[in-house]
Amino acid sequence: MRKSVLVAWLFCIGVPVVAEQSNQPESTWEEVGRWIETPHHEKLLRLRRDPATSIAPFTTDGCSGGMSAAWTPVAQIIPGFAENYSESPPWEACCVVHDQAYYNAGETQTALESYNARLNADEALMQCVLQDGVQRRDTLAEEFSIDTSVVDQAYTLIANGMYQAVRLGGGPCSGLSWRWGYGYPSCLWSN
Repeated sequence: MRKSVLVAWLFCIGVPVVAEQSNQPESTWEEVGRWIETPHHEKLLRLRRDPATSIAPFTTDGCSGGMSAAWTPVAQIIPGFAENYSESPPWEACCVVHDQAYYNAGETQTALESYNARLNADEALMQCVLQDGVQRRDTLAEEFSIDTSVVDQAYTLIANGMYQAVRLGGGPCSGLSWRWGYGYPSCLWSN
């Protein structure tokens, strides 16, 4: 059990680096990721089907990983920050939609459906953050006297970083509070 979790974590950490350095198609990495993650989706589905299992009320922390938690104090401490940039990350609505998908594991029926729903939710999060950048591009470029391409690059880094973070830390049965299916009890130690 612990060995498979370790392998999954090591795989997830290495995939972005190895995929960029190799000529192998990205679909190969997706297949390996699916192979590693699918048993955990199956465990979650068994837990969800258990009549004794109930789902907790929906909660959200905004953007996980401390992003929202760190943004708020900064907005309160630095004069003018909240007025110019909001009291929470401008893309926080994207994170809440993402949390809604993660909360109930997409109400899927099979492990493959669950895996694909999580992948789709993570890709939608990335696209939503990128879209926020498109909407704010001209304003930010003017405000900071930079080219719009710099804003695009910054948002691409943010969106890709968030995507990699949720792919790495969001799998089911991880025991983490932001895991896929977090509305259900943890299935970390279940069979």
